[in-house]
Amino acid sequence: MEDVVVLAAAATAEHAEAVETADALLTRLFEEEGATLVRLARFFVDDRAAAEDLVQEAFIRLSRALSRVRQPDNARAYLRAIVLNLARDHNRRGLMSLRHRPPADPEPASVEEQVAVRDDARRVVAALGRLPRRQRDCLVLRYYLELPVAEVASTLGLSVNSVKTHLKRGLRGLENRLEERTAQP
Repeated sequence: MEDVVVLAAAATAEHAEAVETADALLTRLFEEEGATLVRLARFFVDDRAAAEDLVQEAFIRLSRALSRVRQPDNARAYLRAIVLNLARDHNRRGLMSLRHRPPADPEPASVEEQVAVRDDARRVVAALGRLPRRQRDCLVLRYYLELPVAEVASTLGLSVNSVKTHLKRGLRGLENRLEERTAQP
C-alpha cells in the first residue's frame, strides 16, 4: 500500500512539473512571438481586434495540444500554422477581407506619398489574394515575417524544396498579376 502512495505522489509531482514546463513554454512563446503572430494574422484579416482574438485562440489550441508536440522547438511552427488556419477559416466565413497595413513610419510622408504607398500595398495584397493558397502562405511567411525557408517549411508542413518552388512560382505569379493591373487602362 505504501508503494502505491509513493507512486501516486511521484506521478502527481511529475504532472505538476509538466504543467509548469508547459506554462513556461507558452509564456515564453507569447512574449517572443505574440506581436509577430498578431501582425501575421493582421495580414489576413481586416481588424486588429480580430487578429488578436485569432492569436489568443491559437495559444489556447496550442495549450490543449501541447502534449502532442514532441519537441518544444516545433511549438513555434505549430503556433504559426494554427494562426494561418484560423485566419483562413475567419476569411472563409466571410467576416473580413484580406488586407495589409504597413508599419508606421517614424517620418511622416506627404499625402501624395501616403496615397501612392497605400495604392501599391492594396495592389500587392489584392494580387497576393489571387495566388494559390500555398504560394500566398509561403510568400507571406518568408517576406512579410522574414522567416527562413526552413521555418516556413516547418510551419506549413512542407519540404524545403516545396517551399522554394512555391516561393518561385508565387513571385512569378505576383509579378504577372501586378503587370496585368498596370497594363489595364
